[in-house]
Amino acid sequence: MVHCLLVYPEFTLRSFWNFKATCDLQNAKYPATPLGLITVAAMLPKEWDVRLVDCNVESLLDSDLDWADVVLTGGMLPQQISALEIVKRAQERGKPVVVGGPDATSSPHIYQHANHLVLGEAELTLPEWLHDFQLGQARDRYDPGEAKADVTTSPTPRFELLKLDRYLFPGVQFARGCPFNCEFCDIIELFGRVPRLKKPEQLLRELDAIYALGHRGLVDIVDDNFIGNKRDVKKFLPLLIQWQEKHGYPFEFATEASVNLSSDDELLALMQRANFATVFVGIESPDEVTLKQTQKSQNTKRELASSLQKIYSYGMWVSCGYIVGFDGERGSVTEGVTGLISASATPIAMVGLLFALPGTQLTRRLAREGRLHTTFDRVADDGQERGDQCSSGLNFETLRPKLDILRDYRNVIAQIYSPDAYFDRVQRVSVSLNCSQKRLKLKVRHYLRDIRALGRIMWRQGVRASYRRTFWKTLGTLMLKNPKGLRYGINLMAFYLHFGPFSQYLLERVDESIAHEAAKQAATQADTQNAAQAASDERQVLLPLPVIT
Repeated sequence: MVHCLLVYPEFTLRSFWNFKATCDLQNAKYPATPLGLITVAAMLPKEWDVRLVDCNVESLLDSDLDWADVVLTGGMLPQQISALEIVKRAQERGKPVVVGGPDATSSPHIYQHANHLVLGEAELTLPEWLHDFQLGQARDRYDPGEAKADVTTSPTPRFELLKLDRYLFPGVQFARGCPFNCEFCDIIELFGRVPRLKKPEQLLRELDAIYALGHRGLVDIVDDNFIGNKRDVKKFLPLLIQWQEKHGYPFEFATEASVNLSSDDELLALMQRANFATVFVGIESPDEVTLKQTQKSQNTKRELASSLQKIYSYGMWVSCGYIVGFDGERGSVTEGVTGLISASATPIAMVGLLFALPGTQLTRRLAREGRLHTTFDRVADDGQERGDQCSSGLNFETLRPKLDILRDYRNVIAQIYSPDAYFDRVQRVSVSLNCSQKRLKLKVRHYLRDIRALGRIMWRQGVRASYRRTFWKTLGTLMLKNPKGLRYGINLMAFYLHFGPFSQYLLERVDESIAHEAAKQAATQADTQNAAQAASDERQVLLPLPVIT
C-alpha cells in the first residue's frame, strides 16, 4: 500500500480574500476548502492510503512527512513560497514530491527542484504519472500541451478528507474556461475559451456528498464564469432547484459571473429560485476606452451601475473587482472608480494594481515591448516576500507615471473603505435586495453557531468599534426597511472586521511604495540636473579659445 500525503500550501500573504476576522466569528480557520487537491485525491488508486494536510487550517508536521511514501502538492501564485517550502521539507526527509496546479503550470521553472511536475489539468497528466510511478519509472515532467480535459470524466472530490468545521464554506466546480478574451486574464490560458461543463448529475452528486457530511449554508460554485455557457446552465438550474426543494433548501450559493448576467432575466430568475446569494463580477474599469483596450468589451455594452442593481432585484448581492494601472488610463481614475462603486452600492470591491500574470496576453505584449519587470518569483531580490495584487502590482514599466497610479490607488482605497462609505453601501444594497424567495434550512447547531457569531459582531462592532454609531444606524435602517434582508446586511457589516484593518494595512504598504517611488523620481531628477550641469560645464570647458591678435 502506498501512503500518499496531499499538502495544500498556505496563502502566506495578508490577502483581501482571507477574511480572517470574519472566520474568527464562526471559529473557522480559513474561508474556502482545497477543491483541487481533494479532486486529485479521488483520482488516486482506491487501495492507496491518502491523507490531506491543509496548511491554512493546520500545521504540517514532520510525522506527517515521515508517514508518507510520496507527497503531492501545488497551488496558485500566492501560495508559491509555502509550496516551495513543502518541497524542501519533504525532500530533506527523503520523500519524493509531485507538484501540480496553476502556478507550476504557468511557471514550471520555479519548481524545477521537485521530483516530478504534473502540469495542466490533472485528468490528463495524473493518470500518466500514476502509471509510470507504479512501474518505478516516473518521468520528471508531464505536460499536456494544448490539450484540455473532458470534465465529464472528473470524479466526485473526496470531501470526507476535509475538516469541514475549519472552513466557512466548501466549494464545487461546474465548468472550466471562459468565452471572453480579457488581455490580463490567465484563466483562458489555463482552461481555454470554450467552457467545458460537467454533467448535471455530477454536480448534484457532489452536493449529495457535502449534504451527507452535515454541511448547511453557503456553497461556492468556483467557476471563473458560471454563465460562460448560458444554454447549458439554464438546463442545469431547474435540476438544481428540484434538488434544493427535495432536500428542503439546505444550501445557498456563491459564484462568479460576467456582467452580461444582468441582461438575462430568465437566467437571473432561475438563479434566484435556486437560492444564489452572491455573485462576484469583474468590472475592472469604468472607462470604456480602457475596457476596449484590455479586450473586456462585454463591459462596454451596458450601464454598469444599473446592471449591478438589476442583480440585486433578484436577491443576489454583488462583489466586484477593479484594477488600476491599465495602459488606457488617460489621467486620474480615482473619481471614476469611487463613483461607480458608490453608484452601484457594492460594499465589497476588490481594487488591485494591475499585475501581469505569467502566460497571459498582457505579459507577452509587455515582454515584446521590453516593459516587463518580473520573473513571477514570489521572493524578491532582497529576499522579502512580494505582496499580493493589492499591495504590489505594476510589475512592468507603466505608461502613466507610476507615482500618479499609486496615488490614485491610495485615494480609492481610502475613500471606499472608510466606515461611513462602506456602511452606506451596505445599507443601500441590503435595502435593495429582493429576498422574497429566500429559503435556507439549517441544523440546530448551525443556528447556535450563527447566534454566537451575532453576539460577537454586536460586541466588536456595536460596542468596541470606533464606528459603532454607524453600525447601529445601519442595523436599524435594515430592520425597518428590509427585515428579510437583515441576515445578508449583518454578514456584509461583519466583513468590515476584515476590510477595515486590511484597508489600513494596505494604505501603509501603498504609502511605502509612494515614498519609495517619489524618492526614486527625485533621485532621477537630481541625476538629470547634475548631468545637465556637468554637460553645461563641459561645454564651457570646450568652448573655443578667443583668437588673440
